[in-house]
Amino acid sequence: MNPILVYCRRDLIRWFRGKWGFISAMVMPAAWLVFVGLALPIRFTDHYIDFVTPGILAMTTLSASLAGGGLLIMDRMLGFFNKFLALPPPRESILFGKILVITIRGLIQSTIILCIAFLLGAQLYSPTQLAMTYLILFIFGSLLSACATTLAIYVGDHDQYAAVNAMISMPIFFTSSAMMPYDQMPDWLRPLAHLNPLSYAIDGIRMMQTGAIPFTQIGLLFVLCLIVVGLAVHAFRKVKI
Repeated sequence: MNPILVYCRRDLIRWFRGKWGFISAMVMPAAWLVFVGLALPIRFTDHYIDFVTPGILAMTTLSASLAGGGLLIMDRMLGFFNKFLALPPPRESILFGKILVITIRGLIQSTIILCIAFLLGAQLYSPTQLAMTYLILFIFGSLLSACATTLAIYVGDHDQYAAVNAMISMPIFFTSSAMMPYDQMPDWLRPLAHLNPLSYAIDGIRMMQTGAIPFTQIGLLFVLCLIVVGLAVHAFRKVKI
């Protein structure tokens, strides 16, 4: 665990020192929460802020995780990645360190968004509901962090990675259940939303709001996370210096 924590601590320090990166990462989710949650006229619910908050939390985790792949690209550009590969600790410690720091970043940003939602009038969560929300976001963030870190191995530079990030982030968000329930979706969109991992996280948090325990959503996310992390470990073992 020590190499994993060392890699995680290193990237966390770098993230906290770059305060503008943190601030810019919060602007879009906060804007969605305010302008969509409060200003959009919605007919299927009387309190849209409660409905949209799980979607914005999942979107915050999605954005933080995909942006986290840039950490590995920066290490490659500065020459640190090859040095890390040559160190005695297993290569997987680099991967797990990146997954941990990216997931922690997403949870910190989601906490701020959740506080803003409560200030805007969203329903307060009980301690059990908060714990379940963080569990879902942690598993979902780990899944996406493994995807982003693996993708960063094969993408050449920041510009290409930013293009890939933009290409996949918004389609994933808009084909999920973040903005509307399944019965309000067009027929062609409903199957895509049911298959979207982002919907699993959102639906799990919404079920938790009603007092139910989302075993199915948590189980699906956990299985997907194990599969993707396994593929990421395989990819890291094949990286050449």
